[in-house]
Amino acid sequence: MIYKNLLLTALLACGLSVYGQQNQYLTVSKDGKKVGLSEAGASFLAQLPLHCIQTEYPNKPNHTIETAQEVALSPKQLHPSFYGCLDWHSSVHGHWMLVKILKTYPNLPETQQIIAMLENSFSTENLQKEADYFSQYKLAKGFERTYGWAWVLKLDEELLTWDSPMAKRWHKSLQPLTQVIVQRWMEYLPKQTYPNRTGVHPNTAFGMVFALDWARATKNIAFEQLLVQRSKDYYFKNKAVAATLEPDGTDFLSPSLEIADLMRRVLTPQAFTKWFNQFYTAEGLKNVLQLPIVSDRSDYQIVHLDGLALSKAWCLLGIAKQLPKTDLRKKQFQEKATTFLQKTLPNIANGNYGGDHWLGSFAMYALSLEVE
Repeated sequence: MIYKNLLLTALLACGLSVYGQQNQYLTVSKDGKKVGLSEAGASFLAQLPLHCIQTEYPNKPNHTIETAQEVALSPKQLHPSFYGCLDWHSSVHGHWMLVKILKTYPNLPETQQIIAMLENSFSTENLQKEADYFSQYKLAKGFERTYGWAWVLKLDEELLTWDSPMAKRWHKSLQPLTQVIVQRWMEYLPKQTYPNRTGVHPNTAFGMVFALDWARATKNIAFEQLLVQRSKDYYFKNKAVAATLEPDGTDFLSPSLEIADLMRRVLTPQAFTKWFNQFYTAEGLKNVLQLPIVSDRSDYQIVHLDGLALSKAWCLLGIAKQLPKTDLRKKQFQEKATTFLQKTLPNIANGNYGGDHWLGSFAMYALSLEVE
């Protein structure tokens, strides 16, 4: 309940005012215990991907040029579904965000615009081309490994768990790409000797979090077992992690919190608490509970640190759920998560494309998590 009350305060800090039990961007239950985004709030967030999904430039392609002929290929020619929002992975999680909003708030003023945009992106032809990309270019084997891969599976999971004829059709069209991603992961994990502990896109733990969620939602036992085993191989024996060195200057993920967010999915609550107590030193935990300082939001790399605040929030909320009710850190982590949201939400749409093209997805994911 502390989290819910503080979240209300956090969103009010975005310049909103309360009127009775509802304000512009929030809904609050009569008992004051349940807070959520209002339709106005969902409309506000929807504007971010609606603005960028079909905006081809500026663009940061992650394509490795193999022949001279490829130099002339535009982002849209390479990726007919996911060419906008500056880069492929941001476009993918922008699509996830629109699906999440449409699924949760079906009667927005933007509903028909969202549907039309998704119909185009999720056409069978376009998504087949996205899947073919991975085999058409021999150097595309590691394309978007594993951050973009993870968001494809999160998008697939969102469609799978939506009981809607439209979503079922889109989900079916996505399957060629989804299956390519799963196959790539199944091939890669057995030979990935060392995890990537960076705070940006290649982070192994973050990717495995979304992959594990997907594997369990789809009941893909073989993939789930592989993910669980590799999680333990990489992280189970980790102790006194070097969290005092976080963050790097362009991080949008906390390397240590992402590991903890994965391991709380892999271990029983009791085993996780024991593992967690050895994973962090007191100094390391104190450090990761600090709000990142963002000195220049017009800088496309420095603004990553706003994303770090949001991803820290969702990790802390998930970790708190796994801790015993008697553990004082449970309340502490919930309060810290709310602080991160409070300080960061006003900045997710500051008019600079470097943050606007992706931060809304991070905010939506953090706000969608259930809290005890």
